[in-house]
Amino acid sequence: MVDLAEADGHDMRPTPTEMNEDDSEIIESIPRGNDSADDVAVESSLSAQESLIEPRTSFSSYLQSPIISISVGSGPAATTLTAHTALLAQASFFATPPTEAIDLATEDPAAVGSFLEYLYTGEYFPRKLAGQRTLERDVTIPAVDDSGAQLLRHARVYTLADRWGVGPLKALAISKIHCIESTARGEIAYARYVYAHTKPDDGVVRAPVANYWATRSHSLRAEADEEFRALCLEFPQFGYDVLSKCALSGGG
Repeated sequence: MVDLAEADGHDMRPTPTEMNEDDSEIIESIPRGNDSADDVAVESSLSAQESLIEPRTSFSSYLQSPIISISVGSGPAATTLTAHTALLAQASFFATPPTEAIDLATEDPAAVGSFLEYLYTGEYFPRKLAGQRTLERDVTIPAVDDSGAQLLRHARVYTLADRWGVGPLKALAISKIHCIESTARGEIAYARYVYAHTKPDDGVVRAPVANYWATRSHSLRAEADEEFRALCLEFPQFGYDVLSKCALSGGG
């Protein structure tokens, strides 16, 4: 921005010879930084706050921690993974770093793999495209989720992160769920998993499911009417939540 006084060829700032005695007295009356009690208090407060900040742990120090084996899944899908104990400790479930091999026979290998990928990189495949509500293309799966497999992939990561106390991973997983294009049958499979594996008060994941079916009930039921009825009988809370959303929106 151009200063108008300078543009006109005039400098509006007074020179030292133009300042009168009153101006000098005003300037001398302004407390200097070294003499201000307020400045000293601020500096002391900042120093106290800085002393409370925990020093940043370098990534290399994580990699210097012991490596431990993790047995995941059962049957043909069972596999063994490895991870650094210091990275595992970021999850409250592993707050006390394990010293022996970990047995996770009841966990989904793909979800645990995504969990470990997140610990090491801050993301997991498929990654979200920057600034878009889209995931990077996975050529091994169809563009539209008709079976619910893609939705369940992220739902399993969500429930695992919830149980293991990794809030940012929960938020990432739920954001990816909203990027999936699916059919009525895919949504049925997803809703069944959500109501079977999440807490009744988990509105973060349950509310969008109920709202989805409440606002699209007629068109979706035409595609999967029998599956919808079966889901309502299997999980009455699901049916109740959908009806509640319908009542609030004036639909049905």
